Amino acid sequence: MGNGALSGAVIAVAGAGGPAGRAALLRLAEAGATVVGADNDPERLSEAVDAARYASGGATVTGDTVDLLDLQSTRDWAAHIEKDFGRVDGLVHLVGGWRGSETFTKTSLDDWDFLELLLVKTVQHTSLAFHEALQRSERGRYVLISAAGASKPTAGNAAYSAAKAASEAWTLAMADFFRKAGGEDGPTSAATILVVKALVHEAMRAERPNAKFAGFTDVKDLAEAITEVWDKPAAEVNGNRLWLTEKP
Repeated sequence: MGNGALSGAVIAVAGAGGPAGRAALLRLAEAGATVVGADNDPERLSEAVDAARYASGGATVTGDTVDLLDLQSTRDWAAHIEKDFGRVDGLVHLVGGWRGSETFTKTSLDDWDFLELLLVKTVQHTSLAFHEALQRSERGRYVLISAAGASKPTAGNAAYSAAKAASEAWTLAMADFFRKAGGEDGPTSAATILVVKALVHEAMRAERPNAKFAGFTDVKDLAEAITEVWDKPAAEVNGNRLWLTEKP
């Protein structure tokens, strides 16, 4: 197992059942962390946890079915992780979703309602639930995965880009909390944003073998970038966007 910055750390992963979540569970476990995943689909979560546990050689990887749209349920999840493992050193937010339209005029506000729940509300709930535990950690990190479209929205992605921009703003406000809590010595914990154009994984490549996926970030590369957040000092990553694709 790893003996670096993540050795012995306790990391929670929200949205652990998807392709990015599966990759993150495995890479964090390989780096030596105890990993606690959450997803609203118990079967998908169980498969992801079992795969990471097996592939990492028996690391401590567990999963909880959590409704991240319910603040109290999210608070209860954070509390039980800290109670069971003694601390929380990270929350990786991988809850995703996308809806778009052909043109700006055809934008459906139903898409906004859907994306606001998935992309904004879950960030609000996880950050409010975990921020105190992360501040208590000597290496606390809140890691949001965002999209380049938040900085340069396109006409057909108004709802998606606005939701991503809102989640970024909320995360940067959390970063300001860590900055102020650190005082003159600087922050000991950090909230940071990893920015991608879009994500790609093996199943997508198998379905579209001739596609280039130009500028996309492979979920395995994203997982590696997530672990590297702990390699850097809190002050270096707190309140910053770390770009994994070209800036628009």
